[in-house]
Amino acid sequence: MGTRGMMRVLVVDDEPLARGGVLARLRAVPDVEVIGEHGDGASALAAIVARPPDLLFLDIEMPALDGMALLASLPAAGRPVTILLTAHEQFAVQAFALNVVDYLLKPVDEDRFAEALERARQALAVRRQAATAQAAPVPWLARFTVRYGSRLLFVPVEDVAWIEASGDYATLHVGEREYLVREPLNRLVTLLDPARFLRVHRSAIVQLDLVSELRTLGNRDAVIRLRDGTALRASRTYIDTLLGALERTGPAPHNG
Repeated sequence: MGTRGMMRVLVVDDEPLARGGVLARLRAVPDVEVIGEHGDGASALAAIVARPPDLLFLDIEMPALDGMALLASLPAAGRPVTILLTAHEQFAVQAFALNVVDYLLKPVDEDRFAEALERARQALAVRRQAATAQAAPVPWLARFTVRYGSRLLFVPVEDVAWIEASGDYATLHVGEREYLVREPLNRLVTLLDPARFLRVHRSAIVQLDLVSELRTLGNRDAVIRLRDGTALRASRTYIDTLLGALERTGPAPHNG
């Protein structure tokens, strides 16, 4: 069903007849699962916190905790898609300030009920799309594109031993070669898999698998040595993270 899917619905109204009317209409809707009904705001609030519904039909005027107060007590990001129910129009402005999706006057008209339900479907689809996009993993950079004379070269990240800051640029150290890329180090560190590449200084990122030795200094800085013998300074700012990462991956065997 994609982002539209089923809607888990909670119905809250202190008038049994009105509540029953909403439930009867919902029973005829194939993409709705009613997960509960409540006749007071307090028990409804507890149920919403324990098991948030996708859609909430909520009466405004209820004793003790009314619908507006119930919604206001929830964090904006945690409010279900909500359709308010009321016998009075004067709550409309306040209701829409709480970002409800629709506002139905009692007695509820059949066409308006169907229209409100469709608005809820659309609002829920937008939320689900946003949640899916947010949860999607960001692919780490797999290769660099660098200019080399008149050619474009594609350098796999695993070939890069370390990266050196050069102002708004960065220098890739690949064996005996160096390539300049037009990205500052601050940007590159967000593009590279932190399980493989780690910043060790404000001017350097290293590939962890190539670190063969680490020697601490008296001021809590350290000197790390790569397999090819390159020695780099690791500053105290990054040393704890670096040590943790090296303990997880283990230093590479030293060929020298």
